[in-house]
Amino acid sequence: MARTRSVRGGINKPPSPWVIALGSIAIVVFFGFPYALMFISSLKTRLEITNIPPDYFPATPRFDNYLTVWASEVDPASSLLATAVIALGATLLVLLVATPAAYYVARFRFPGRMVFLLLVLCTQMLQPTVLAVGLFQEFKGWQGYAVWAALILINAAFNLSFAIWIMQAFFASVPKEIDEAALIDGLGRLQTMFRISLPLVWPGIVTAIVFVFVNSWNEFSAAFILVQQTNLQPLTVSMPRFLGLYIKDWQYLFTVAMIAIVPVVILFSFIERRLIGGLTAGSVK
Repeated sequence: MARTRSVRGGINKPPSPWVIALGSIAIVVFFGFPYALMFISSLKTRLEITNIPPDYFPATPRFDNYLTVWASEVDPASSLLATAVIALGATLLVLLVATPAAYYVARFRFPGRMVFLLLVLCTQMLQPTVLAVGLFQEFKGWQGYAVWAALILINAAFNLSFAIWIMQAFFASVPKEIDEAALIDGLGRLQTMFRISLPLVWPGIVTAIVFVFVNSWNEFSAAFILVQQTNLQPLTVSMPRFLGLYIKDWQYLFTVAMIAIVPVVILFSFIERRLIGGLTAGSVK
C-alpha cells in the first residue's frame, strides 16, 4: 500500500526543469518571431522584400534605413512626440479619475452601485470607430495642439471603465479593518487612500497603467479622423504614408514600426520590476 501511494504521489510531481525551460523557449520563439521578422525586414531593401521567392535575410544589412526614415518627410520624431504626449496624458487622466472612483466603489455600498458598475462596463463596448461621426462633430473645432487634448480626453474616456473595474477589485481585496485602523489613528479618508491603500494595490495600478498606455499608444481611429495636420499626427496615422500609390516602401514601414515599439518595450521592462516590487510589498504588509 505504501508503495502504491508513493507511485501515485510521483504522478503529481512538478514537471522537469528541462520541460519548463523548453516550453518557455517555445513560447518566446512563437511570440518573438514576428518582431524578429519585422526587424530583419527593416534592414532590407525594397527589392529584397518584394522578390519572389523572398530573400529571408538581407545581403547587406541596411542600418541606414533608420537614418533615412528619421530624416524623411513623414518626420517620425514629431509623430513619436505626439503619440507619447497623447498616451501619457490619457494614462495620467485615467489614473487621476479612476483611483478615487475605484476606491469609493470598493469601500462604500451606495444605492445604485451595481447599476453604476454595469454602466461603466457598458462603455467598454463602444469604440471610436462606432462613434466616428459624433467624435468628429464634437471635436472638429479643436485645431492645432488642441487636437492632442481632444485625443487625450477620448482615449481616457474609452479606457476609464477597465481601469475602474480592475482597480476596484484590488481595493476590495484589502481588508476594511486596515482603513478603519488608519481612521482611528487620525488619518483622513484621502490620507488613508493614498498612504495606506494605494501601496497595497500597486499591482492593480500597474495593470491599469499598462492597459491604458498601450491602448492609447496604438489608437488609430479617432486620431485618423481628427488630426489633419501631418506634423501633429501620431505614429499610427503617419506610418501608412510610407505606402504610396505606386511605390510601397515596406522597409521604411517596418523601420518605423520598430521605432514605435521601442518605448513600449522600455515601459514593460520598467513596469515588470515595479509589479514584482508591488506584489512583494503587498504580501509583507
